[in-house]
Amino acid sequence: MSLLHIDNKAVFQKEVLESDKVALVDFWAPWCGPCRMVGPIIEELAGEYAGKAVIAKINVDDAGDLATEYGVMSIPTLIYFKGGKEVKRLVGSRPKADLVRELETLK
Repeated sequence: MSLLHIDNKAVFQKEVLESDKVALVDFWAPWCGPCRMVGPIIEELAGEYAGKAVIAKINVDDAGDLATEYGVMSIPTLIYFKGGKEVKRLVGSRPKADLVRELETLK
């Protein structure tokens, strides 16, 4: 499995909330500088955690309803889900080590 680009609630429900794996969801936008900094890290994690975790991106311009539902006020917002529930939230650009540490703790 590679990086998922989610643009609607149905896909989010199936791929993230109903997954038996931990999921890391990056709420971002193409015009956001810090989002562009964290983007390549998210792509790396998608490859490294293929089959072990769900790594997804949600463009808040395309799926504003999901951003609103999860109270995303600033981007990037990285939300970890496990068992269909939000379990951790990081706001702002973070180094890869921080993201990996959370994935390892939760999986």
